[in-house]
Amino acid sequence: MPSFSWRVCPALVLLLFPSAVSAEELSLLEGWHDVWLFRFLINMLGYSTIIIPGYLLISYFKRTNYLDTGSGICYPVIKTCVFGSEAKTGLLDDGSVAARGEGESGSSLRQAFKLMLCAAGLQVSYLTWGVLQERVMTRSYGAVSPDYEGERFKDSQFLVFMNRILALTVSGLWCILFKQPRHGAPMYKYSFASLSNILSSWCQYEALKFISFPTQVLAKASKVIPVMLMGKVVSRKSYEYWEYLTAGLISVGVSMFLLTSGTTKHPSTVTTFSGIIILVGYIVFDSFTSNWQDNLFKYKMSSVQMMFGVNLFSCLFTVGSLLEQGAFFESLAFMTRHSEFAFHAVLLSVCSACGQLFIFYTINQFGAAVFTIIMTLRQAIAILLSCFLYGHTVTIVGGFGIAIVFLALFLRVYARSRMKSGRRAAQPLAQKV
Repeated sequence: MPSFSWRVCPALVLLLFPSAVSAEELSLLEGWHDVWLFRFLINMLGYSTIIIPGYLLISYFKRTNYLDTGSGICYPVIKTCVFGSEAKTGLLDDGSVAARGEGESGSSLRQAFKLMLCAAGLQVSYLTWGVLQERVMTRSYGAVSPDYEGERFKDSQFLVFMNRILALTVSGLWCILFKQPRHGAPMYKYSFASLSNILSSWCQYEALKFISFPTQVLAKASKVIPVMLMGKVVSRKSYEYWEYLTAGLISVGVSMFLLTSGTTKHPSTVTTFSGIIILVGYIVFDSFTSNWQDNLFKYKMSSVQMMFGVNLFSCLFTVGSLLEQGAFFESLAFMTRHSEFAFHAVLLSVCSACGQLFIFYTINQFGAAVFTIIMTLRQAIAILLSCFLYGHTVTIVGGFGIAIVFLALFLRVYARSRMKSGRRAAQPLAQKV
């Protein structure tokens, strides 16, 4: 019976009775640690040690009506974290007409220069990020001879923490240096988007151990389908017929690519069942993140404030979980052993943070449609670049499937821009009537 209990929950025994763990049982734990589902559950256990106490505190403050009865030095902090400072005031769109009016008044040459700068910044940031992501998760470090293959970095959660801590720093400095609207959302509401964002990022890194990078990029391009489904569940949204049509085309294109792409002898090009499951997890978590953030934007806030709030909780969750597992210092030790990995991890974080700032600036200056076109091109280039650098193979039918996916994405952008222009043209007529 004790042996069975250990096999069911080895991590719990290790946490409660570390001195009772024998060498044989420790070997069994190391075997469990290679199972991605086990690592996922351990991470969730770490997050729960922060989420459950936080939930109990928030419930207590709401139940005792602290907003009306509380006082003292902690009152402003608790009020901001639990209750917020303002009611919902409607979406504050960073790409609003007022914000974009200044750009339109400038010269066409200046606007063209800004557009090229935004496109170049997004392409460099995310193409570099994609190449480094595949390098870190699928290749070894420290291979100095044919007899020694080196060692691979395995802890995806540490990479998520590295990305989030730099993004938190950048967004915090941005909020300090540039004037932001008065913040109204309760801070704890960012934790929902933060947790789903952490899990989607973890799945994104972890999936590369089981699937090829082109497969992952194509799946990310097709996440419009689950986003629509999650929008119906979370936000009660309705969609136009052309949105369903393009979603269907994307499904066809992805199916053609996945069913016909051959595998090669390199492990990073093999698509496994575990990789598909993790990829589905990424898409579900990422779809929830975007829809929850849409709801949060109903409070008065800027995109950089959103970036700061989500990354604040992301850093809290990941560093807490890493410290509880003992993985934080193990990852730091890996960085000290392999300076090349340290450089890659820091550069990954820089690309992620800079990419987020370019996203906000591009949407502010040129709108979401132009941004979507740039990022769609980035995904296509990322597939070609990965195939060139890491030797992935794509069949003719698979390439045709990729073309269908990106054609559908461009059709979505075109239809959405036509609909928005039609609405703007109808507004002056309605005002005249």
